[in-house]
Amino acid sequence: MGSLPLPLALAARLLPVALLASAGWALAAGPSAATPSAEHEPTQKKTTDSASAPSTSAATKTYTASPAPCDGVPDATIKSLVPGAKTAGQEIASTDKAVRRTCSWNALEGFDYRWLDVSYEIKASDAAAEKAYKDRVADKSGGGAVPGLGDSAYSVVNLSTEDKQQTREGVLIVQASNALVVITYNGSDFETKKAPGTAEINKGAIKAAKEATAALKDGQKT
Repeated sequence: MGSLPLPLALAARLLPVALLASAGWALAAGPSAATPSAEHEPTQKKTTDSASAPSTSAATKTYTASPAPCDGVPDATIKSLVPGAKTAGQEIASTDKAVRRTCSWNALEGFDYRWLDVSYEIKASDAAAEKAYKDRVADKSGGGAVPGLGDSAYSVVNLSTEDKQQTREGVLIVQASNALVVITYNGSDFETKKAPGTAEINKGAIKAAKEATAALKDGQKT
């Protein structure tokens, strides 16, 4: 059977990743605020304050840089989730690799198409990452929490149809300390025009998220 025409939205996914990278990424976090210096006080009061109050000189921040995103998921997982894809992946150009880095894998094997994105975002503090996480989750309805993954994790899977072609996409967002890990995983079958099941896409996204979150240890730490 000859190849079938792809829907416009999915055809865009199959363009060379270099074209997708041309837009670049906006910086995901600004510099942290400087800690104001304390005013001069009597020596005795300074000693008392430092003994009784917690230090505010250091912000809560575990990760100072993203790990290499194309190394965030093992080759065996890539072969399983994206059959036919080059395991090396393709890193998307970023305006600041210390802030955000993303790697993509996609392949069409026969009539089965799969796409996987792994993205790391390093925030200025745990609080900034928590706020960004909550904002992302608020924008996506119909999903649920994923227990035991990072400090917080949320997964949602949606089905879309264009020109009678179904595509099912899962998005999983993880907050781990001051880092966000975002997984996007989707698929279509261009012969049957059906999409993979919800469980298949969700399990694949969770597997990639667990491995990508574990790889955060390879990023620089304070």
